[in-house]
Amino acid sequence: MRLILCVAILLPNLLFAVEPQHGIAMHGKLKYNDQFKHFEYTNPNAPKGGVLKRAVIGDNFDSFNPFIIKGVAGAGIGYLYESLTAHSEDEAFSEYGLIAERIEVPVDRSFVTFHINKNARFSDGSPILAKDVKFSFDSLTTNEKARPFYSAYYGDVKAVKIIDPLTIRFDSANKSNRELPLILGQMPILNKKYWEANEFGTASLSAPIGNGPYVIDSFVPGRSITYVRNLNYWAKDLPVNAGKYNFDKLVFEYYKDNTVALEAFKAGEYDFRVERTARNWANAYEGKKFDEGILVKEELEHQRPTGMQAFVINTRRSQFQDVKVRQALDYAFDFEWTNQNLFNGQYRRANNYFENSELASDGLPTPAELEILLPLKEQVPESIFTTPYVSPSTSKPNSLRKNLRTATTLLKSAGWTIKDGKLRHPQYDQPMQFEFLLYQKDFERIVQPYIKNLNKLGIQASIRVVDTTQYINRMRDFDFDIMVSSFGQSDSPGNEQRDYWHSSRASQNGSRNLAGINDPVIDRLVDLVISAPDRETLINRTRVLDRMLLAGHYVIPNWYNPLDRIAYSNKLARPSITPKSGVSIDTWWIK
Repeated sequence: MRLILCVAILLPNLLFAVEPQHGIAMHGKLKYNDQFKHFEYTNPNAPKGGVLKRAVIGDNFDSFNPFIIKGVAGAGIGYLYESLTAHSEDEAFSEYGLIAERIEVPVDRSFVTFHINKNARFSDGSPILAKDVKFSFDSLTTNEKARPFYSAYYGDVKAVKIIDPLTIRFDSANKSNRELPLILGQMPILNKKYWEANEFGTASLSAPIGNGPYVIDSFVPGRSITYVRNLNYWAKDLPVNAGKYNFDKLVFEYYKDNTVALEAFKAGEYDFRVERTARNWANAYEGKKFDEGILVKEELEHQRPTGMQAFVINTRRSQFQDVKVRQALDYAFDFEWTNQNLFNGQYRRANNYFENSELASDGLPTPAELEILLPLKEQVPESIFTTPYVSPSTSKPNSLRKNLRTATTLLKSAGWTIKDGKLRHPQYDQPMQFEFLLYQKDFERIVQPYIKNLNKLGIQASIRVVDTTQYINRMRDFDFDIMVSSFGQSDSPGNEQRDYWHSSRASQNGSRNLAGINDPVIDRLVDLVISAPDRETLINRTRVLDRMLLAGHYVIPNWYNPLDRIAYSNKLARPSITPKSGVSIDTWWIK
């Protein structure tokens, strides 16, 4: 009896007794062992020095606080902050020790304990302590002025315990949330003393105390921000940082217009540019400096999921609440014409929310996917079981005329008919009319032909171009009919899906549930993705979530490119290996 009692007392401790590790993988094993010296995609011998100048397209910035819903944060502000762990760019999802020297996680992942590096310091030289970590978590998740993303992302944390000044533990309310320890490691760590004295919820241009590789050197409001490398940066020699942050200064110059910014690059006013406009890539990157090799134009293949860029439909608007209406709008968009005439054929049409990855659904559901879907069959659109989703096309044997007829049929079945050339519904006093909200003038040339197609359906559509600040504020307030946005995805989706699609975020200003999705099945699938116990299950659950989102026609898919289009000064050099995630300027250096 005595022996049984002793075993009973010791068993819980044996279950949770785990050896602190140098890193943690979402599924499977880490690529890098505890003796690794640097990531393969970096050059540990890269020289330090020089200035990297980059461009920002925008009207202004009025804050150095990127964590709250107020203000427009300055470009590059992330360089001021480090997190508990560092992400590996060549694994599906693995985190390695940074501020946290070691990570302690039991098999069931019911908690995670971070052991803070005793040498970790803020930029003012003060130590990073467990109380700073707890303050960061509390500020990001409970302060009403914080971006709601954080409360969704870390929503499964039930308790935070400071074990000692350099040790902190997070307990999970959901033992099936395998991702939680990893994303807690990604949390930016704030200086408790500084933010308590400077009111966390305020948008301010006061330079904050950070803990990252750079500090703010100078800035001109609305024009530029200059960061200087912190020579006393405590983590510069850690394996996760070897070969990174090689420039002495980072300069971000603001340009109101993308065309002006491109000409400035060609004139040598900044050094590195990612080109997102196909017309520019096809026609504008030429001239003497390119001929002489002073400026370099290059396409690099990447293997990251491209997510979904789209015209996002605000289903909070009553005229968009019928799925047939939203589907009809998709049939009016002629991607093939747009790609050929405006993009020089450089893009591919998006057909998935997890495009360019094994997470994307394809064809009809597989047996593994049906196991997930069948218990929900009464709540799932029949089309998911019978018809593979494919974005409308005007390629033969299809045509725009045929697609517009399909759109008209869908609208008619939703109660909309054309009277006096305008699309009307007996339930509404006004004909169907809506506005495309844009902040990039370049997008007008894409939307205008689309509006002409909508006019043929009797729909009155218009364009409103606003400045960056107004665009961000209207997006946060869901004050739009249709807007252009994107939903970036990683190779290991998880808790961020709550902020994108979960009904709890549909009415929370500042969330990323821009479409206003409110569907119990999607809520359930988001939870299943977050709780996936292994990689294979994660893939199948994500594919089913993808199918449900596509069947809801919440967006009109745009396009994607499996290549990074970059142009840069020949004074720059980069590592020989490009990681799966694509170009990482933080690993480059001055020759």
